[in-house]
Amino acid sequence: MGTITSLMDIAQQALMANQEALNVTSNNVANQNTAGYTREVVNFQSVDAVTLSGATVGSGVTASATSQRDRVLEQRVQQQTQTQAQSGALESALQQIQNIFGLSSTTSSASSTVVGTATDSFFSALSALASNPSDTATRQNVLTAADTLAAAFNSASNQLTQVSTSLNQQVLGDVGQVNSLTKTVASLNAQITSLSPGVDAGALEDQRQLAIGQLSKLVGLDQISTENNGITLTSSNGAVLVSGSQSFALSTTQVGGVTHILAGVGGQDVTSNLTGGDLGGVLAARDQKLPAYQSALDGLAFAVGTQVNQQNGVGIDGNGNPGAALFSLPPTSTGAAALMQVATADPNAVAAASPGEGSAGNSNASALADLSSAKIVGGQTASGFFASFLGQIGSDTAAATTDNSAQQTTLTQLTTQRDSFSGVALDEEAANLTQYQRAYQAAAQVFNIGNSIMASALNLGVQTTVT
Repeated sequence: MGTITSLMDIAQQALMANQEALNVTSNNVANQNTAGYTREVVNFQSVDAVTLSGATVGSGVTASATSQRDRVLEQRVQQQTQTQAQSGALESALQQIQNIFGLSSTTSSASSTVVGTATDSFFSALSALASNPSDTATRQNVLTAADTLAAAFNSASNQLTQVSTSLNQQVLGDVGQVNSLTKTVASLNAQITSLSPGVDAGALEDQRQLAIGQLSKLVGLDQISTENNGITLTSSNGAVLVSGSQSFALSTTQVGGVTHILAGVGGQDVTSNLTGGDLGGVLAARDQKLPAYQSALDGLAFAVGTQVNQQNGVGIDGNGNPGAALFSLPPTSTGAAALMQVATADPNAVAAASPGEGSAGNSNASALADLSSAKIVGGQTASGFFASFLGQIGSDTAAATTDNSAQQTTLTQLTTQRDSFSGVALDEEAANLTQYQRAYQAAAQVFNIGNSIMASALNLGVQTTVT
């Protein structure tokens, strides 16, 4: 009787094991399109057999499900996600700046931009004045062109400021999302460590990895595995974001109108050291690229305005008086593009004549027009400097675009590699379904045979309907 009982017990365990395998396969198929789902695989293990008084107890099989993970590959995907997100954010910001000046992948001519056109028109108006210094309409054209030039600098500077403001808002939004996701990761950490190592917390780990993946799009992370399958997360500069079941929120503050990020004990300013993710790209654009562009634009506006003012100051205006400043400017180049204005509405304020010529002279108008070919800013002419400035913006944007494309390609390759290992393949699941179903049927047949033998033994070999 013991042998028959053992036979039926083994068959029962085989039925249960294969039922578990069928459930795992069904779950894989059902979650094929679930974001972040990791395929589960079935591990069959023989039961440890023990022999007591000549009878063997504990034969059979058990089945358990574990998630098919490559943790090294998962971390590589997360790290590449951080790099790609940073390059994408930088590219997006630089494209906004490029659009301010009307640049594109096919158009980069300085003369075709608003500031370039306004600069050329201003010096052309001065050249026309040299040909006809006594004409009031020509003098008025100089002031009109000057006003257009100042407005062009004002507009470009204001748009750069708007991009900076937009990036500040993006920083605030990213920080809020980071704090929400770190809370989620900390909560899942607590649930996972309470189950590990005795139970495979596959579904919870999938949720945690999905949250970490979303975090990787926002900020650079370093991940450290801890006991009981826990995870500690730190930012790229070492600030702890998640430790066990506890999360540590980032905060923000305003410094000179710029949003700075604080982290750690005492709220240390970590803005300059954060890299990776959307935040890394936004901060690189806002704190490195934008100030450089704004400084160059300010330098150009200040140089043009200052040189025109100085040259106008040595001439004689239409009223016979020494020339005065045509442009109002700040004392230094800082903010010059935004603050530049025409200082007069009187056409006669343009000093076309040189001293001794009389108010109808044109020597100083010629000198003013010649400023267009003089090296007045950074060892270059105004047009040459502006062309170099636009070339730098175009070069930076093209480099960011190329880098982002390369990073996206690498991320796609790594993601494909991870999915081929951890993702659900329907063909493989169909083959497994057939295998486990056949095994289940075989175990059921063994159980039926054992049941028949048991019935015959109980009925002493007499044919009966009792089983």
